[in-house]
Amino acid sequence: MNLRTLLSLAGGACLSVTAWAADRTPQPLWEAGIGAGGVSTPAYPGAHTQSNRALVLPFLIYRGEVLRSDQSGIGARLLHSDTTEFDVGFAASLPAHSKDVDARRGMPDLGTLIEFGPRLKVKVAEFDPDRRLRFELPVRAVIEVKSGLRRQGWTTEPRLVYEVRDGRVWTWDAQLGAVVGDERINRYFYEVAPQFATPTRPAYHAKSGLMLVRTGLFAYRKLNPDWRFFGFVRYESYAGAANDNSPLMRKANGASAGFGFAWTLARSRELAHD
Repeated sequence: MNLRTLLSLAGGACLSVTAWAADRTPQPLWEAGIGAGGVSTPAYPGAHTQSNRALVLPFLIYRGEVLRSDQSGIGARLLHSDTTEFDVGFAASLPAHSKDVDARRGMPDLGTLIEFGPRLKVKVAEFDPDRRLRFELPVRAVIEVKSGLRRQGWTTEPRLVYEVRDGRVWTWDAQLGAVVGDERINRYFYEVAPQFATPTRPAYHAKSGLMLVRTGLFAYRKLNPDWRFFGFVRYESYAGAANDNSPLMRKANGASAGFGFAWTLARSRELAHD
């Protein structure tokens, strides 16, 4: 899952630059290049502060039988059939500095997060060769990288994904899902320990449960064999979240948007098998 858009750009622009990997035409075994773009997203789920970033990032797509690096992340595909896929993978998110977020000023920074774990994907319906509906169920352990490694709980994000993959003009995905986390990850975002309490930020003990419900749309357009344009919009609702009364939960909803370009610099002659 993408905890800071949920959490950050990692699930937005960084992975988005590889989204053409799902074209139905034969694909190279690997591709490498550079992606550049901008994104605006909440500093964390429920933050009043938006984080605006412009990045230039390298990307690598690898379409092996087991090892995969594509729009879904990086990992190992252990089971693959016409209707079901099971893989184990990981993703990462960028940090958020508390000095830049009014609600968290004086509290510890939110570090870089690495998420690792299994994911089940099941095809629900195929309307034609270019349009399908699938269900995804990822379960991720969350590890913070900041002066060492520290486990920060787990999350799961059941979601429905409707995808159109014609590869001719616009290719897009629409998603609807909910993020649920254990007590530890909710405490990471929404707990206010007594030593960090202020007159406007009372102490608060966070609990496990729903973190948010979100929907989003991602699209890309192939401009020529080497250049692609991509963009995404995402809306999150925190109504009914387990910690919607935390003093760090400053908004009832949040929105993210981003766009950019990807330039393929090299690709293999060998084609992928699927």
